[in-house]
Amino acid sequence: MSFQAQLLNQWLRLTEKPQLARASDPAAFRRRFETKASVFFHAPRGTRRAWESLGSGRALNVTPTRATKQPVILYFHGGGYVFGSPRTHSAMLATLAKYTGTSALLPEYPLAPEEPHPAAINRAANAYHACLDRGIDPADLIMGGDSAGGGLALALLARLIAEKAPLPAGVFAFSPLVDLRFSGDSFKANAQSDVVLPAQRAADMAEFYLAGHSPDDPDVSPLYGDFRGAPPVWLTVGDTEILYDDSVRMAAHLTSQNVPVTLCVEHDLPHVWPIFHNVLPEARATLRELAKWIDARVQDQARAS
Repeated sequence: MSFQAQLLNQWLRLTEKPQLARASDPAAFRRRFETKASVFFHAPRGTRRAWESLGSGRALNVTPTRATKQPVILYFHGGGYVFGSPRTHSAMLATLAKYTGTSALLPEYPLAPEEPHPAAINRAANAYHACLDRGIDPADLIMGGDSAGGGLALALLARLIAEKAPLPAGVFAFSPLVDLRFSGDSFKANAQSDVVLPAQRAADMAEFYLAGHSPDDPDVSPLYGDFRGAPPVWLTVGDTEILYDDSVRMAAHLTSQNVPVTLCVEHDLPHVWPIFHNVLPEARATLRELAKWIDARVQDQARAS
């Protein structure tokens, strides 16, 4: 582990985790996160960012200085379905886009508690189909997300399969939330070691988002979804996260349904560490490894066509 990761873990444990544990006003926390992201997360020089219409909503288009036309990364930000935005995650996606030489689209989606389920996944589905309506070939489309956004990307994949819709070339997720029952052993076992997420606030987040809906529904907990026929999936998670078992069980579930899965487990890195790409060498390494996987997926699709 780098010394930067050691310092970051200490800082997150002393500052961010207590703030998440105390947060009571979603709107106020959103504003603080937006401010912090603008200060600490910076895109590579020359990155172009612009809002554009995408289906029934809008998305932030992030394009590096040297971008090819394909593929397109459709990315859903994390934040427990309660906070976060395309702006807070655009610098990370700009870095990934630089490594892949492509562009990324980050759709806005409704947040709880003001707009609980199914608003988020309905908007995600709308954004995906809007990409196809633009003429983007599904073979050139990679879906991704982090934390709740990673769960959203996987839930959308299960929905697309159920609808027999055209499928993307692949799906990736950083530390995804895939089980709103929070039934994984790591949820309790890693409650102290996780330097970001306070396990005791999970029930509040779930109540905001579910609003009485069953946590067993694959639309909210893709761990219970049917993924037969899915394209390859890439997952990464830290072994000290409370969501560690979400990724491990998700990988096992996908493998049992004959879906090609790459699971990358890292030691003692914080929840969604790639977002700290400006300061963390492990974050940049993870984004580069993911970029290689994306490149391989696009090449495989080109050979198959």
